[in-house]
Amino acid sequence: METPPQDIQNPASSEKIQEMLEKKDSDFKIRSYSGPTAVAITVLFCLWTAFQLYFSTIGVISAINLRAFHCIFLLLFTFLLYPARKSEKRQRKFPPILDLILVVLAAVVFGYLILNYTEIARSGGRVNSFQVAIAAVALILVFEAARRTSFNLALLALIFLAYNFFGKYIPGQLGHNGFTLKRVLVTQFWGTQGLLGVGIGVSATYIFLFVVFGAFLKYSGFSKFINDFSLTLVGQTPGGPAKVSVIASALMGMINGSAVANVATTGTITIPLMKRTGYKKEFAAAVESVASTGGQFCPPIMGAVGFVMAEFLNLSYTKVMIAAIVPAFLYYFGLLIAVHFEAKRLGLSGLAKENIPNAVKVIKEEGHLVIPLVALIFMMMIGFTPLISAVAAIFITIAASWIRKETRMTPDKILAAVVEGARGAVGVGVSCVIIGVIIGTVTLTSLGLNMGYLILNIVPPESIYLTGFFVMIMSTILGMGVPGVAAYVIVQAVAVPVLLKAGVMPLAAHMFCLIYACLSNITPPVAISCYVAAGIAGSNQLKTGLIAVRLGLIGFLIPFFFLGNPVLLLGAAENFTLLQNIWAFFTATVGTFALVAALEGWLLCRASWLVRILLLAVAPLLLYAGLASDLAGFALLAIVFVIQFIFHKKKE
Repeated sequence: METPPQDIQNPASSEKIQEMLEKKDSDFKIRSYSGPTAVAITVLFCLWTAFQLYFSTIGVISAINLRAFHCIFLLLFTFLLYPARKSEKRQRKFPPILDLILVVLAAVVFGYLILNYTEIARSGGRVNSFQVAIAAVALILVFEAARRTSFNLALLALIFLAYNFFGKYIPGQLGHNGFTLKRVLVTQFWGTQGLLGVGIGVSATYIFLFVVFGAFLKYSGFSKFINDFSLTLVGQTPGGPAKVSVIASALMGMINGSAVANVATTGTITIPLMKRTGYKKEFAAAVESVASTGGQFCPPIMGAVGFVMAEFLNLSYTKVMIAAIVPAFLYYFGLLIAVHFEAKRLGLSGLAKENIPNAVKVIKEEGHLVIPLVALIFMMMIGFTPLISAVAAIFITIAASWIRKETRMTPDKILAAVVEGARGAVGVGVSCVIIGVIIGTVTLTSLGLNMGYLILNIVPPESIYLTGFFVMIMSTILGMGVPGVAAYVIVQAVAVPVLLKAGVMPLAAHMFCLIYACLSNITPPVAISCYVAAGIAGSNQLKTGLIAVRLGLIGFLIPFFFLGNPVLLLGAAENFTLLQNIWAFFTATVGTFALVAALEGWLLCRASWLVRILLLAVAPLLLYAGLASDLAGFALLAIVFVIQFIFHKKKE
């Protein structure tokens, strides 16, 4: 592989990238300790990981107690690692006194809940004034933690919290009768729909384990294997580096579940390489951001969100994973075709053969690193729970790394993986806690149902697609600046009921909301993944965001095509035969090809405006599942190919 360009190796450039990452994502602006404090925090990370692994497998603990302990750890590490002010010095020997007080308060309030929750639940939820005060302190602590880790989400949660009190002044269906402070605090802290609701439940189980699993894969050398293997597959083809970026980012993105983290890690290598090959810097940044974003709904891991969806739908994870195959494939197929056509249009070639690793050598030396992923999928397929499978996969990762000396995970690497994994779970975990405020508000005020009634009153009952349009906007807005899993949990609480009332199948409704919640990462004006990628590439942020929308356009369109007819969601409905699923998949793939060709202005050769307009007409005809539309689409596509072939021959 070619040496990364000088601008990445330059320390000043690295510092600039780090500064940009800190500005866009709180996970990159944590404190760094030295001396005894650093040792103590490392020990605490190890204890937290051991606690989570034990109670996810053989340990017995109530769901509420597990969530409360998880909250204690999350708040502890947030107040120790995340600075209260941007100007604060990051290199420290000891944490500030105020933050130590906040840590103690967090342990006290959630410890009090652990000791008293059962008694209060048995009393029918009756609480005294002191217990209401405990709830108020807990809510303040969670908001402060969220302010440090995810300011946008904290602000959104504050708006929802205020709605509990001021919603009574809103006329019409979005208003309510109002609630007392005590009622709100009891719901948010002592109930199971608030801080200790489904959000923290997801963090305490799936998210933590799969973030740690991703860290172990990284330290085993799996990410290097992905990069090397991708180079052997597409490195020499036109636009090879961009295709490597797509494949590598898809595989890593589905494991770590964070588009921003994926851009920050793989993007520092792939973006400069794309620029050196001849791609414009805005295009290179957009490719990386789009590829990293799609990993959150890409099987088989789906950034852990698939497990959450399976819980909500009360389905097996296998069914959710299979349903996501076609949308994810079309998304990445469209992106690969886009970078290929861009390379052809610009006359770019692939990497030289001497810069491509030998495929046999890569598989021989690093192929064993895929064993943990295969084992994880196999265990889930034969009936083990995702939690048991994830814990087993972590230990299998260590064992697999020892197959060859070069990849062996030493104690130092294992410790680094534990620390990085646990630390990576803090930011998204706090996001899941503060989501409880939003879900608690939606439950208490019936906001989700009221929002559904409002949209359905505006939109004709039979207009599923117009309802979907409003839900798309809602999902994209609610998901902006929020980690993938957290965004989905928020969106499904508010938007899924709307689609269900419009007559959409539950699995299709959840998949619809998931995809748009994830795509908010590349949707201006927030488009956080694009802005991080633009910082690495040194490109214009707005241009990068607009190009990313164009490259990921198929992702914005596909959900509408399975909304009313879920034939593209494999196994989602029993009334479709396998042949129907395969034919719909084939026609949708060709339709995606036509759409990308129209947008990029290239097919067999440079496309005229007439050809591009015809291709734009072909795309929806083939994406829509229907025999008449398919025949019309293929007929029109044949005309386009004839025009292109004649024009291409004349040029020769």
